[in-house]
Amino acid sequence: MSKAPTAFKRIMLGRPMSSGELEHTLLPKRLALPVFASDALSSMAYATQEILIVLALAGTAALSVVFPISIAVSVLLAIVITSYRQIVRAYPGGGGAYVVARENLGFTAGLGVGAALLLDYILTVSVSITAGGDAIVSAFPELASHKLGLTIALILLVTLANLRGSKESGRLFAVPTYGFVLAMYALIFTGLVKCIGGCPQAASADHHLDPVSGITLFLLLKAFAAGTTALTGVEAIAEGVPVFRFPQSRNAATTLGVLGVLSISMFVGMSWLTDRTNVVYEHGAELTSVAQVAEAVYGRGFMFYVTQVATALILILAANTAYTGFPVLASILAQDRMMPRQFRSRGDRLVFSNGIVILAIFASLLVYVFDANLTQLIQLYLVGVFLSFTLAQFGTVMRWRRTREPKWQRSATINAVGGAVTGIVLIVVIVTKFMTGAWIIILATPAVMFLMRSIYLHYTDVSEQLADEQRRPVDRRPGNQHMVILVSTVDASVTRALGYARSARPSSLTVITTDRAVHAACRGLARDMEIHLLEGRGPIRPRLKEYLTSRRSELSDDDFLTLLIPEVLQSGSLFEVLRRPGIHRLKGWLLNEPGVQVMDIPLVKQEIDPYADQAHEPARNYAIVLVAGVHNATLQAIEYAETLRPTDLRAVSFGLDPAETEKLGTSWLAAAIPHPLEIDDAPFRDLGRSLLSYIRAFEPDGHNTVVTVVLPEFVTKKSRHRILHGQTALIIKRHLLFEPGVVTVSVPYHLER
Repeated sequence: MSKAPTAFKRIMLGRPMSSGELEHTLLPKRLALPVFASDALSSMAYATQEILIVLALAGTAALSVVFPISIAVSVLLAIVITSYRQIVRAYPGGGGAYVVARENLGFTAGLGVGAALLLDYILTVSVSITAGGDAIVSAFPELASHKLGLTIALILLVTLANLRGSKESGRLFAVPTYGFVLAMYALIFTGLVKCIGGCPQAASADHHLDPVSGITLFLLLKAFAAGTTALTGVEAIAEGVPVFRFPQSRNAATTLGVLGVLSISMFVGMSWLTDRTNVVYEHGAELTSVAQVAEAVYGRGFMFYVTQVATALILILAANTAYTGFPVLASILAQDRMMPRQFRSRGDRLVFSNGIVILAIFASLLVYVFDANLTQLIQLYLVGVFLSFTLAQFGTVMRWRRTREPKWQRSATINAVGGAVTGIVLIVVIVTKFMTGAWIIILATPAVMFLMRSIYLHYTDVSEQLADEQRRPVDRRPGNQHMVILVSTVDASVTRALGYARSARPSSLTVITTDRAVHAACRGLARDMEIHLLEGRGPIRPRLKEYLTSRRSELSDDDFLTLLIPEVLQSGSLFEVLRRPGIHRLKGWLLNEPGVQVMDIPLVKQEIDPYADQAHEPARNYAIVLVAGVHNATLQAIEYAETLRPTDLRAVSFGLDPAETEKLGTSWLAAAIPHPLEIDDAPFRDLGRSLLSYIRAFEPDGHNTVVTVVLPEFVTKKSRHRILHGQTALIIKRHLLFEPGVVTVSVPYHLER
């Protein structure tokens, strides 16, 4: 990466953090609360309002039941929080509802909860920041025409804050979160005091609503379902237990308890004030219900704007809960092979950056599609929440029945009651919100489940093929190597490729070209080898494919056929890659050609010594096989490296994950591979730079000393499957392209299914 982009990245995100600093990023309770509870707390700003919107259909008189409905919702909230405290203690490793459902209810239940939670987190960002935009517009109506752009800009702002790290975002969001709590309690307390002598009335108190329907049981259930938005975000703490400071489960349970006390007291207090000040709210009102209560209690004075600013900030920052929960859940799903493995990677600031970016993209798309309309977005919100609530609690009941730990009957009863209640609410939500938008999530959830299952089946199939005994490589030796050099023009890189090829002593060495003039020039350069002209006109691919296929058919299945591609690079800049896209497309295409290995021998122009013999055979060739696992692709790459007759051959892996590294070492010893495995450190999780540092210790110069990096790559039959793999080899090739004396070779392992 060039200096300018690197400097910009450092300014925006901060310095890179080593893996050893991970423990220092864990959150104490005082920071975990604003990080994980901001979504649940922010629900207090609009949960009562959502109840009012439904009750408004029955006319002004129906608004009087807002407080009893809020009490019922608060009871449900208390049950759910108590249940999740049980889950946190039972599953200290995090993953929450997904882990509970998969372990106790089976694979399909785990898929359902995982899909529901992923969609829920995307909706959390969309709904929270849209609600924050509404609060800003309530205070500054002149911004109404810019609401969509404002909302998307706020998503980008919160994304950037989270890319800087969980602890940094916690510190950043602590003041607004605690400020909102203080502002709400100040509003509730002031309102209670003023109500002693008669409650002040909201400006909308005299507004009359004509009833569209009567107060029916269905309407009350619909209002109750709308009010259960107060429960959103409760599950986030259970998902993110690993982010807490030790002892993690105890700190998470304590934070959940604090969240319950704050949420219930604020929700009940605001609903009571809304009822007593006779707030009338219907869709499209200029002021939110909280703004109307604040106006009634404070007037349009300083504290009114303090309340609005605090509400807007908490609604915007409520998305932070999803920015913590989504990446952690996605990483757990990726570990279980249900999401692309890229979601397991931590970025420079030790957060799961890929998850954060993907979350921001989907949330922005959702806001754009629904034109930042909170009422429409919120209709999609509760299905996934209560599906995960219900399955998580019934799954925990199954766990208590299986483990029978001390006092398990009491714990199982708590979770059973919670599961029954949330299950009933789930049915109510589906029935009452189906036509107003819930059908979208009801269809989207199985679609995401199908996608996750497809990913799981693909990774499982890949693992089976890589371990297939029938495809395990045979013991091939140097005599099984055949080399072909592709020459487009005779230059220093060609002569260096000839020197390298001769040092490997292949069974056959052939020069091929499409240019007759080059063909003639090569005769004087390489009299001791076959020179073949690819006849014909037009693109080189068909002719090259025909030649390689014909040549491959002449060889035994145990033989390697290596195509050497020499090239002179005009500069050491990455713009060189853009300047010559054709050659890079050709190398990528060749990976799909069965039975062919592709060796890249680059030479930067300014490194060419006109007085040196570029065709000189290097005295030392160190072969390094990069290892990510002990499987057929790795074994094939090792056998390939042996055919190059290297001075020294070693396998190298970089310890990105301690558990995976230990597993790799054990597998290597069990396989009895006759070459050493070196596990080097990659403290900043940058495989390319760590490999460069390792290689430079050999001091390769291209003349006397060469380092050959052998990259085992498995090639999928379907191009869409490639996005499920990390493209590690491509990243490594980019880092090594301009490194003096380094040769890279791809040894593809073609997946048959």
